[in-house]
Amino acid sequence: MGSVDMEQFIVSLFLTFFALEFLVEFVLNEINMSHVRRNLAEQKFPAVFQGKVGQEAYDKSVEYTLAKGRFERWAQVYGGLVALFVLFGGVLPYLDGLARDAGGWFPASLKAPGILFCLSVAITFSLLSLPTGLYDTFVIEEYFGFNKSTLKLYLADKLKGLLVSLVIGIPFLFVVFYLMGETGPYWWLWAFLFILAFQILMVILYPTLIAPLFNKFEPLKEGELRERILALAEKAGFKTSGIYTMDGSRRSAHSNAYFTGLGRAKRIVLFDTLLEQMTEEQGLAVLAHEIGHYKMKHVRKMLVIQGIFLFVGLYVLSLLVGYGPLFWAFGLVPSSHTALVLLSLITGPLTFYLAPVMNLLSRKHEYEADRFAVRTLKDGKPIEEALFRLTVKNLSNLTPHPWYSAYHYSHPTTAERISAIRQEAKNLISVAA
Repeated sequence: MGSVDMEQFIVSLFLTFFALEFLVEFVLNEINMSHVRRNLAEQKFPAVFQGKVGQEAYDKSVEYTLAKGRFERWAQVYGGLVALFVLFGGVLPYLDGLARDAGGWFPASLKAPGILFCLSVAITFSLLSLPTGLYDTFVIEEYFGFNKSTLKLYLADKLKGLLVSLVIGIPFLFVVFYLMGETGPYWWLWAFLFILAFQILMVILYPTLIAPLFNKFEPLKEGELRERILALAEKAGFKTSGIYTMDGSRRSAHSNAYFTGLGRAKRIVLFDTLLEQMTEEQGLAVLAHEIGHYKMKHVRKMLVIQGIFLFVGLYVLSLLVGYGPLFWAFGLVPSSHTALVLLSLITGPLTFYLAPVMNLLSRKHEYEADRFAVRTLKDGKPIEEALFRLTVKNLSNLTPHPWYSAYHYSHPTTAERISAIRQEAKNLISVAA
């Protein structure tokens, strides 16, 4: 097969997978919206919500779900057109040419053309994604009372994120390109070790150095809740650098909590909105759930999985970095930096079917954390009530289509989690008896 034929084959193969991914996601979104409408018309929703979610809250959650679904319909079309425009509209060759010209002003040892090309592509996608981000925040989230941000704050966050990316990204890219060009045929193995170490470092540094640039974190105030939390942490054998509240209400009325960090840098973060919306018992249950993620080593397990994907991805990149037809198919000249960017852009459609697999693992982790909370508190009611409260306050979809949730949800549905929690509570009672 000649190089021209191979280029055409590569383009055809990519477009086939691109169309398949688009079709799967588009159809799932339509099926989900139809499923939600049908359940509303027939007043059918999981029995676990009976007496817990009123008609007004249910109607509003449906309205919110459908609004997000309609937005997703057009956002997906827009995102697809942007991706095709960048890949086939001459954007990448143009940016590569600019980067090579500008990079010529710097010593070759600084790898400036590659760094400038990667940053210019990232900035291009960031700018092109602004319309959908603005509409989602200031139209949909605003309409349903969730948005608390201002346009000034929103744009300031974007600018701050760009500056952080530059400070971190420039030295990161320099090392990667150095390894690709200076360490021989096994550069990909050295790159793997470096990127893996970098990811672990970011997990450690993010809670203490990066996240505070965007939100205000304060140690949980002295009081009964703090004392009960510390007692719970000691009982569970959880040593942490702290339990913090975050000013999530400054940007959104959505509430949540999360566990982050490794080693001494690990911490539990509670949105201030969550503390306002929950009782102490429910707050403790949420904390027990987050501690469960730590005790079950979920962060470390996900890092291992990501490491495996990284290892395979870099090996594949090493095989393709010098394969001309792959680059020519998209109008590019073969090089380390064009290989890195091109592979990052085209592998999404080629591996989209892995997303449900990763979500399956994530949902397994959520079940395990819920189970840990029930066993630690010796009661399923607090975590159950906390989930009900979060579901109502966040206008979560009570009746997602099973296919849609399997593909998109990193957490089990509320109904699935409640059922599992109740079963675990029954198991505890039977064991105690």
